[in-house]
Amino acid sequence: MRIYNTQRRILVTGGAGFLGSHLCERLLAQGHDVLCVDNFFTGTRRNVEHLLANPHFELMRHDVTMPLYVEVDQIYNLACPASPVHYQHDPVQTTKTSVHGAINMLGLAKRVRARILQASTSEVYGDPDVHPQPESYWGKVNPIGIRSCYDEGKRCAETLFFDYHRQHRVDIRVARIFNTYGPRMHPRDGRVVSNFIVQALRGDPITIYGEGQQTRSFCYVDDLVEGLNRFMEADPGAPGPVNIGNPVEFTVRELATLVIRLTGSSSKLAFAPLPSDDPMQRRPDVGLAKQMFGWQPSVQLEEGLRRTIEYFDGLLSAGELSPAQRAETREGAAVPASAKGITVHARFDA
Repeated sequence: MRIYNTQRRILVTGGAGFLGSHLCERLLAQGHDVLCVDNFFTGTRRNVEHLLANPHFELMRHDVTMPLYVEVDQIYNLACPASPVHYQHDPVQTTKTSVHGAINMLGLAKRVRARILQASTSEVYGDPDVHPQPESYWGKVNPIGIRSCYDEGKRCAETLFFDYHRQHRVDIRVARIFNTYGPRMHPRDGRVVSNFIVQALRGDPITIYGEGQQTRSFCYVDDLVEGLNRFMEADPGAPGPVNIGNPVEFTVRELATLVIRLTGSSSKLAFAPLPSDDPMQRRPDVGLAKQMFGWQPSVQLEEGLRRTIEYFDGLLSAGELSPAQRAETREGAAVPASAKGITVHARFDA
């Protein structure tokens, strides 16, 4: 890990979420002051509870669809539900989070002259005709489908970032994040890694949509955070967009088999219809990240899964996933996390 001589005040929106909490840890370890902002829809206080005693860490409840008036040197804009279970729960609010959130954070960056990084997504490529996906590929996205609140919201956020860069000379970075997994994933987010691990640990059937031949690449969270951090610190650096993900590809069926083996589970495979607009293949070309700031992932899938399984095993042993919550997962309902003990800066605005 690199330690920087210059101490900065850094804002992380969505900082109590899966990715954000790991990023906050990384920035604090580098000696920075970190302002973590979250509305606690999918993020949770528990993810950052171990950081609260750090005098360089501040936690604020706030929704990025409303303006934020703070003084910072850098901004990581990670705020947005990222799994279909959560972003389809309130698709209008999801789009507002991507679009209004980008406008508010870009306005803040413009005012305080801060460098700002947008956590975009591989979903901007849709169900791609080009494989693997380079940053030059414009994608094939359904603008009116059930996933479009997230896909198109992120695409519009990218547009806003580059327009602010061209029109107002805001110093931007746009990172397109591919499938990421690791400890602190939401156990009810409906994503393939968390689904498979929880089902395997309980001995339930492993639910595979379609025939399981669709492919994904899986990037461990520590690698992903390192990539975001290097991209932000690349100076002088191009604004992007830059893919950050693991270029090693697996079928969903291969992932299920590996999870069963690593958990020692007796679970069997169960098959269900493929959801609408679910892409059949997804893998990043990360050559640009390697060229620009010397990044490539290092954690192999088996090792990353072992660490993630250990985390979920701890949650289940502690009774963190009740029968009622399991039913909510099956029905596709989102369950906002508790945010007790947090000063409310702005209410969630639906």
